Amino acid sequence: VPIGPIRGVYQVQNTFFRESFIDEMAHTAKLDPYAYRRKLFANKPRHLAVLDAAAAKAGWNAEPRPGIFRGIAINDSANSLCAQVVEVSADEKGAIRIHRVVSAIDPGVAINPMTIESQMQGGVVFALATALYGDINVKDGRVVESNFHDYAMLRMAEMPRIETVIVPSGGIWGGVGEQALPPIAPALCNALFAATGRRVRALPIKPQDLRL
Repeated sequence: VPIGPIRGVYQVQNTFFRESFIDEMAHTAKLDPYAYRRKLFANKPRHLAVLDAAAAKAGWNAEPRPGIFRGIAINDSANSLCAQVVEVSADEKGAIRIHRVVSAIDPGVAINPMTIESQMQGGVVFALATALYGDINVKDGRVVESNFHDYAMLRMAEMPRIETVIVPSGGIWGGVGEQALPPIAPALCNALFAATGRRVRALPIKPQDLRL
């Protein structure tokens, strides 16, 4: 079956694998996943600045509201860095709710902050829909899904609050059009692990058993 690029290209898959595995390593080491990543980036001030900005905006070091759980992830692509924190809740039947997404981005030079924020918001919506529902099936050489009646998208009632922090380091001209996508799936799945104790190792999330 021929394949084509998705928004975010191969950064989406690679970041999901890497940042999910790093979260597993942090759990095995019995370390906070944010603190664990800070150790990995000890000699990378630009990475640390973005990671810290996302964690600070999300209030990572403070206890979340009862029933809310957080996940974190970061990615480096197109000369830009993007770190995200996702807040979720889950019930005993496996139903999940995404409450909040915090994105911190360092594009090097921030030309138009409003454009950057808009790209972050649009990227988050696209990435969440893909992570939750983006299932494409092929039967007899043809794609089964044909339109929005059988290919689910994120609806307004499911939308979380989206917050953006711009952390321009200067000097480098980076992208903002695709950078919100790669960290979303691992940050979301890391949050789901915190909420349910179940690891999501394949996407999309929708067919998987997340019952407590």
